[in-house]
Amino acid sequence: MLVKRLQEIEGTDREVEAKTWKSRRLLLADEKMGFSLHDTVLYAGTSTRMWYRNHLEAVYCIEGEGELENLDDGKKHPIAPGTVYALDAHDRHILHAHSQLRMVCVFNPPLTGLEVHDESGAYPTADEMRGRETAGSVTS
Repeated sequence: MLVKRLQEIEGTDREVEAKTWKSRRLLLADEKMGFSLHDTVLYAGTSTRMWYRNHLEAVYCIEGEGELENLDDGKKHPIAPGTVYALDAHDRHILHAHSQLRMVCVFNPPLTGLEVHDESGAYPTADEMRGRETAGSVTS
Protein backbone atom coordinates (compact mmCIF):
# COMPACT_ATOMS: atom_id res chain seq x y z
CA MET A 1 0.00 0.00 0.00
CA LEU A 2 1.23 3.49 -0.85
CA VAL A 3 0.39 6.51 1.28
CA LYS A 4 1.67 9.95 0.28
CA ARG A 5 0.98 13.46 1.55
CA LEU A 6 1.31 16.61 -0.50
CA GLN A 7 3.41 18.20 2.25
CA GLU A 8 5.99 15.41 1.78
CA ILE A 9 6.30 16.23 -1.94
CA GLU A 10 6.63 20.01 -1.65
CA GLY A 11 10.22 21.23 -1.85
CA THR A 12 11.55 17.92 -3.23
CA ASP A 13 12.49 16.90 -6.77
CA ARG A 14 8.87 15.77 -7.20
CA GLU A 15 7.78 19.41 -7.16
CA VAL A 16 8.52 20.74 -10.64
CA GLU A 17 7.97 24.40 -11.48
CA ALA A 18 7.78 26.30 -14.77
CA LYS A 19 6.90 29.91 -15.58
CA THR A 20 3.10 29.34 -15.60
CA TRP A 21 2.63 26.32 -13.31
CA LYS A 22 3.98 23.99 -10.68
CA SER A 23 3.33 20.26 -10.51
CA ARG A 24 3.55 18.15 -7.37
CA ARG A 25 4.05 14.62 -8.67
CA LEU A 26 2.41 12.30 -6.17
CA LEU A 27 2.63 8.99 -8.04
CA LEU A 28 5.16 8.30 -10.80
CA ALA A 29 6.22 5.40 -13.02
CA ASP A 30 8.42 3.95 -10.25
CA GLU A 31 5.31 3.29 -8.15
CA LYS A 32 4.18 0.84 -10.89
CA MET A 33 0.50 1.89 -10.87
CA GLY A 34 0.21 2.19 -14.66
CA PHE A 35 -0.46 5.94 -14.43
CA SER A 36 1.00 8.99 -12.72
CA LEU A 37 -0.94 11.36 -10.46
CA HIS A 38 -0.19 15.06 -10.08
CA ASP A 39 -1.47 18.01 -8.04
CA THR A 40 -0.86 20.96 -10.38
CA VAL A 41 -1.28 24.69 -9.83
CA LEU A 42 -1.55 27.06 -12.80
CA TYR A 43 -0.87 30.65 -11.88
CA ALA A 44 -3.58 33.31 -12.23
CA GLY A 45 -3.46 35.33 -15.45
CA THR A 46 -1.33 32.81 -17.35
CA SER A 47 -1.91 30.74 -20.47
CA THR A 48 -0.12 27.43 -20.99
CA ARG A 49 0.12 25.80 -24.43
CA MET A 50 0.34 22.01 -24.27
CA TRP A 51 0.27 19.01 -26.55
CA TYR A 52 0.72 15.59 -25.02
CA ARG A 53 1.52 13.68 -28.20
CA ASN A 54 3.06 10.84 -26.17
CA HIS A 55 0.59 10.68 -23.27
CA LEU A 56 -3.12 10.64 -22.51
CA GLU A 57 -4.18 12.97 -19.71
CA ALA A 58 -7.31 13.41 -17.60
CA VAL A 59 -7.66 16.59 -15.54
CA TYR A 60 -10.06 17.39 -12.69
CA CYS A 61 -10.37 21.00 -11.50
CA ILE A 62 -10.63 21.42 -7.74
CA GLU A 63 -9.97 25.17 -7.45
CA GLY A 64 -10.21 28.34 -9.54
CA GLU A 65 -11.63 29.34 -12.90
CA GLY A 66 -10.25 29.29 -16.40
CA GLU A 67 -10.85 28.26 -19.98
CA LEU A 68 -9.66 25.31 -22.04
CA GLU A 69 -9.07 26.12 -25.70
CA ASN A 70 -8.85 23.27 -28.22
CA LEU A 71 -6.35 24.36 -30.87
CA ASP A 72 -7.55 21.73 -33.36
CA ASP A 73 -11.19 22.85 -33.60
CA GLY A 74 -11.16 26.25 -31.87
CA LYS A 75 -13.75 25.25 -29.25
CA LYS A 76 -13.47 26.81 -25.80
CA HIS A 77 -14.70 25.26 -22.56
CA PRO A 78 -15.11 26.96 -19.17
CA ILE A 79 -13.12 25.36 -16.36
CA ALA A 80 -14.28 25.56 -12.74
CA PRO A 81 -14.29 23.26 -9.70
CA GLY A 82 -16.02 20.00 -10.56
CA THR A 83 -14.99 20.10 -14.25
CA VAL A 84 -13.10 17.16 -15.71
CA TYR A 85 -11.59 16.96 -19.18
CA ALA A 86 -9.74 14.16 -20.92
CA LEU A 87 -7.23 14.69 -23.71
CA ASP A 88 -8.14 11.40 -25.35
CA ALA A 89 -6.95 12.34 -28.86
CA HIS A 90 -3.60 13.94 -27.94
CA ASP A 91 -5.37 17.29 -28.32
CA ARG A 92 -3.32 20.46 -28.79
CA HIS A 93 -4.68 22.96 -26.29
CA ILE A 94 -4.17 26.08 -24.23
CA LEU A 95 -5.27 26.32 -20.62
CA HIS A 96 -6.04 29.91 -19.63
CA ALA A 97 -6.02 30.46 -15.86
CA HIS A 98 -8.33 33.40 -15.07
CA SER A 99 -7.64 32.81 -11.37
CA GLN A 100 -5.24 30.35 -9.79
CA LEU A 101 -6.27 26.88 -10.95
CA ARG A 102 -5.59 23.74 -8.96
CA MET A 103 -5.91 20.56 -10.95
CA VAL A 104 -5.59 16.84 -10.26
CA CYS A 105 -3.96 15.29 -13.35
CA VAL A 106 -3.51 11.66 -14.38
CA PHE A 107 -1.11 10.60 -17.14
CA ASN A 108 -0.90 7.37 -19.10
CA PRO A 109 1.75 6.19 -19.64
CA PRO A 110 2.98 7.41 -16.27
CA LEU A 111 5.60 10.14 -16.05
CA THR A 112 8.99 9.34 -14.56
CA GLY A 113 9.16 12.71 -12.79
CA LEU A 114 11.93 14.32 -14.83
CA GLU A 115 9.80 15.41 -17.78
CA VAL A 116 9.44 19.04 -18.79
CA HIS A 117 7.47 20.44 -21.71
CA ASP A 118 9.43 20.65 -24.95
CA GLU A 119 9.05 23.44 -27.52
CA SER A 120 5.81 21.86 -28.82
CA GLY A 121 4.29 21.63 -25.32
CA ALA A 122 4.74 17.84 -25.11
CA TYR A 123 6.49 15.57 -22.62
CA PRO A 124 9.02 13.11 -24.08
CA THR A 125 8.42 9.36 -24.00
CA ALA A 126 10.12 7.26 -21.31
CA ASP A 127 12.56 5.97 -23.98
CA GLU A 128 13.41 9.55 -24.98
CA MET A 129 13.97 10.40 -21.31
CA ARG A 130 16.33 7.43 -20.88
CA GLY A 131 18.29 8.61 -23.94
CA ARG A 132 18.61 12.13 -22.50
CA GLU A 133 19.72 10.80 -19.12
CA THR A 134 22.36 8.64 -20.79
CA ALA A 135 23.58 11.61 -22.82
CA GLY A 136 23.51 13.81 -19.72
CA SER A 137 21.17 16.35 -21.32
CA VAL A 138 18.06 16.36 -19.12
CA THR A 139 17.08 20.02 -18.64
CA SER A 140 14.20 21.85 -17.01
